Amino acid sequence: MLAVLRHRAYRRLFAAQVVALAGTGLATVALGLLAYDLAGARAGAVLGTALAVKMLAYLLVGPAATALAERLPRRTLLVAMDVARALVALALPFVTEVWQVYGLVLVLQSASAAFTPTFQAVIPEILPDEADYTKALSLSRLAYDMESLFSPALAAALLSLVGYQWLFTGTAAGFAASALLVVSVVLPKLAPRGKVKRANGFRLYAAVPRLRGLILAHLAVAAATAMVVVNTVVLVRDVLGRGDGDTAVALGACGTGSMLAALALPRLLARTGDRAVMLPAAAVLAAGLSVLAAALRWELLGWTGLLVLWAVLGAATGAILTPTGRLVASAAAPHERPAAFAAQFSLSHGWFLLTYPAAGWLAAQAGTGTGAAALAAAAAAAWIAGTVVWPAEPVSTPRTCGDGSPGPRRRSRRPAAPGAPRR
Repeated sequence: MLAVLRHRAYRRLFAAQVVALAGTGLATVALGLLAYDLAGARAGAVLGTALAVKMLAYLLVGPAATALAERLPRRTLLVAMDVARALVALALPFVTEVWQVYGLVLVLQSASAAFTPTFQAVIPEILPDEADYTKALSLSRLAYDMESLFSPALAAALLSLVGYQWLFTGTAAGFAASALLVVSVVLPKLAPRGKVKRANGFRLYAAVPRLRGLILAHLAVAAATAMVVVNTVVLVRDVLGRGDGDTAVALGACGTGSMLAALALPRLLARTGDRAVMLPAAAVLAAGLSVLAAALRWELLGWTGLLVLWAVLGAATGAILTPTGRLVASAAAPHERPAAFAAQFSLSHGWFLLTYPAAGWLAAQAGTGTGAAALAAAAAAAWIAGTVVWPAEPVSTPRTCGDGSPGPRRRSRRPAAPGAPRR
């Protein structure tokens, strides 16, 4: 997997992603402490509202970012968004009102909504070989999982030396380093506007069966992720009666499952293909949430059982999220990819506007078991609908883009003819 880092441009872009993720992890910890300073016991409500603002930014700003990507050089756009995020991070320690937090979070996440799809659309262009691109996607998934595991530990170490306000400085430094790394890379140019018809990412998703199936699979991801993010602390503290540290352990189990999936996927995808991995993973998410609901209903959930369930949910989530980029890239022509990735970013995050409130409100009003059952039903419906709208393709079917042009190239595995020179 690490062999893909031999590509100089990708190596620097991957480093940019890693340092930006580290900064984001520090900001997550610091934002929670800032919310507590401003709102005390209402900090949870502040963070919940900030999370909703984040998802709205992703849903609404992502498509608009496509227009920016068509008008600005992509390197300029990426650097500008990194600079904007760094400036917001530097401003956060000085806020004195809750509404200021919401405003700055809106700016920060709007910049991320423009940065992320543009960044994702660049990677298949600098790694046109499908095997390399799949490895890059697995590395990207590992970076996200490692951030979720190690950023809290880094934040805890820094907090033993400085106040939480300095964590925002670390966040700004991460975004600044990301900008410098992006500046050092020469990115492929898009075809001039006028030579190609402007792409509409949402129309592409409506027209391509495997993209419709992908979005349904992301509903299952949103259902499982909402249960883990919103209710882990409730399950650990209230249901199992364990301490704060065990909440981090449970979340780490989910991250570990996702990491293991990312490590195994390059070889698995080479043998089976995207559909054969992603739709069964959606079924596993539905089954895992159903087991959780039953265990809570009959009071059978134990500490070991929770860790195993969270690891399984993490692995199934990683099995869907990791190949997403190559599926989008294979369904879109090069000039369509910014719009396709922007639509993917918006549509996949749009599910969280439904699942986050469902996980929180149902758990509070009717019990965590009822919330798990409702989310299991949503994941099961997504899996069933996905198998219908995403028909199985013959193994020999070539990958093509939405306009019929070839997708990322597969490396040929045919043996060379006797006496033929090896390449």
